[in-house]
Amino acid sequence: MQEYLNQLYGIGKNDRIFEITKSYLHHEMDRGSQEAGVKRIRIHDLRHSHISLLIDMGYSAVAIADRVGHESIDITYNYAHLFPSTQDDMADKLNNFRKEAM
Repeated sequence: MQEYLNQLYGIGKNDRIFEITKSYLHHEMDRGSQEAGVKRIRIHDLRHSHISLLIDMGYSAVAIADRVGHESIDITYNYAHLFPSTQDDMADKLNNFRKEAM
């Protein structure tokens, strides 16, 4: 947060540090979910969706934890079930290696 505040130019003690209000964001979430015909999710749920997308895009748990500010990587590992398993890939490569060696 301090890094973000340092990037703001001439911010006063009583100035807004974010351009949108919580009320506006809630209104837009309601409007968007109605328009899309989907159930409205909580604002915090967007964070979970973001983390899930980063996992799907192949980013490491360490990189994700750093981006979202998890104090410990253990928090990121709560999403462990979403990380792709490399066990099948490892087994296939070992089998191919063994076949080539014969």
